[in-house]
Amino acid sequence: MATRWTLIRAAEAQRGLPEGKLAQWQLLERYGGAIHRYLLGAVREPDLAYDLSQEFALRFLQGDLKGADPAKGRFRDYVKGVLRNLVAGHFRREQRRPLSLSPDHPEPGVDQLPDADDEQAFVACWREELLTRAWKALDRFETQSGQPYHAVLRYRADHPDERSDEMAQRLGEQLGKSITPPGVRKALQRAREKFADLLLEDLAGSLSNPTSEQIEQELIDLELYEYCRPALERMK
Repeated sequence: MATRWTLIRAAEAQRGLPEGKLAQWQLLERYGGAIHRYLLGAVREPDLAYDLSQEFALRFLQGDLKGADPAKGRFRDYVKGVLRNLVAGHFRREQRRPLSLSPDHPEPGVDQLPDADDEQAFVACWREELLTRAWKALDRFETQSGQPYHAVLRYRADHPDERSDEMAQRLGEQLGKSITPPGVRKALQRAREKFADLLLEDLAGSLSNPTSEQIEQELIDLELYEYCRPALERMK
């Protein structure tokens, strides 16, 4: 599986060249959503979170990758460390607490303030970004293959309690073709398998030369193991 460390090495080794800039932008595009979610949770002010995201991107594009080393751990651990220092540095400079999200939102007490070093908060942001990218990848696969996997799985996610016959009728209307209840169940099974494969491939790409055991532990840490367990078993 392709690893994001390949992009990191290309970005560092070819800094200033078109290939290096392309690798940098690809990394920012891939992890930008998780970065912004984490910063918003840490500072609880949308404009400030945006500014800090831009500061992170600027540092990144200027080649601030010296601390990224696969021998030192996962890429998300490196990103979390950079973001933690970015937030801490901002509040040291400003010497103030984060603001609330809106005037209607009560200002939190000191014990309620989000912790920029909260591992669970960062893991949740990383997991959400992985899931978001898996949905986008499934949508692209549907466009390329003609298999309505994204439509079927998205419909099931939005209507978790609907029976197969109702789902078949409504999806048939949505897609403009006849679908039987057994057909929709089979399509749903295949859509779930494809979603898990795409999710697993993306996650493995953030590790350096991952073994199946390392991938399994990362899935457990990100609380994605149940999504991907069958896909991981197929990979093994």
